[in-house]
Amino acid sequence: MNLTPPFRLLLILTALLWLVSPAHADDTWKAGSASVVITPEQPMWMAGYGGRDAPAAGKRTDLYAKALALEDAEGNRGVILTMDLVGIGRDFALTLTQELKEKHGLDRSRIALSTSHTHSGPVVGKNLGPLHYWSVEPEQQKRIDAYVVTLREKLVALAGEALGRLTPSRLQHGSGKCTFAVNRRENKPYTEVPANREKGLLKGPVDHDVPVLSVRDSEGNLTAILFGYACHATVLQASEWNGDYPGYAQAELEERYPGAVALFWAGCGGDQNPLPRSEVPLAEQYGAELALRVSDIIKAPMEELKPGLSTSFREIALPLQKVPTAKELATTAKSTNRFEVARSKYLQRKLKDQGAIHDTYPFPIGVWNLGGTVDFVFLGGEVVIDYALRLKQERKGTHTWVAAYSNDVMAYIPSLRVLKEGGYEGGGSNVYYGLPSLWAESVEEVIIKGAAETK
Repeated sequence: MNLTPPFRLLLILTALLWLVSPAHADDTWKAGSASVVITPEQPMWMAGYGGRDAPAAGKRTDLYAKALALEDAEGNRGVILTMDLVGIGRDFALTLTQELKEKHGLDRSRIALSTSHTHSGPVVGKNLGPLHYWSVEPEQQKRIDAYVVTLREKLVALAGEALGRLTPSRLQHGSGKCTFAVNRRENKPYTEVPANREKGLLKGPVDHDVPVLSVRDSEGNLTAILFGYACHATVLQASEWNGDYPGYAQAELEERYPGAVALFWAGCGGDQNPLPRSEVPLAEQYGAELALRVSDIIKAPMEELKPGLSTSFREIALPLQKVPTAKELATTAKSTNRFEVARSKYLQRKLKDQGAIHDTYPFPIGVWNLGGTVDFVFLGGEVVIDYALRLKQERKGTHTWVAAYSNDVMAYIPSLRVLKEGGYEGGGSNVYYGLPSLWAESVEEVIIKGAAETK
């Protein structure tokens, strides 16, 4: 085909404009990451176990908060904040996300708050209130309150640091397997777990998937590793600060990949334990094992993610069963069970301040989509494994990542099966979180429907 000189010139100019156009020049991810130590500087009450009767006696490892900031080709941003903590409460999350909006322009849907659920971290505000918040001495309470303020300030600054480091990046994803998580409800006594594991006799549902997101800069250097696993961080029960197996896994990965920030999120491990446990070498072993699986995934071919990010967040009304009356609270306030007493006093305060005890809870659900491929679901609470298995089946299999312990850890979240079976995860633990009653039998369907409608 013969082209006239003016037409040839027009084609050349059009091609040049396309090459330098913003849409083409920015057709990539931008990512930035950062970390900060959040280990308390003073002896403080530890979270997670009810039998503790003294503050932390020392430090085995530091605790960290880490941030991964993402920006897609259209300029849509999101920040994931991970924390080596047992959990955070709704009040803390509301204040923090409002500050993140004011300081960094992030609306609520663009913020995901994830905790590792280590039981060797500090109390954070009113989270797990009846275990400690309503019974510690005044000096310790002052330290808890001060830590909340310091933590919030560090997280706001951390998010800003990650956003300030946004640079063109490649995002890839993959998934592997790690098998130390055991269904703790269906494999008792724990002493028999090692032998039964060898014989292939372990029982109950598990989710051994290890989802991994890798971030590389324009020169191919690994700058961030985001990974998850569905298992309680309860190897340790000592009185020292420790990130437990997630902390050791992150440290191992950062040693393997200098310059990279490793971020851990906890999956639906509400009924999953690392077994055997109770010794530091075991926490180190599980951390090294998980880090090795993550490293294997990084070394293998990983699927590229297109630079597209969509984020959504909502709170749904999660129904409870019958809530107690003022008379019933007065009766249980005289119980010989100190945790029942603490919960009753907490609920009496709430009744006085708010005029009512509500029969629903504002349950948080976040859903992020990465590159049109990965569905990242963030659920609040200590979610049991049934939810991860069901959501993967109903959505995109291993391309669906389900994080629990996110945005608000208000209680255990049983499936209908676990709720009917009862026990600690089925509702016995609600007293320690200060919930007024058990969840309604519709809890599972309400959450699954809420996740499907969060778009």
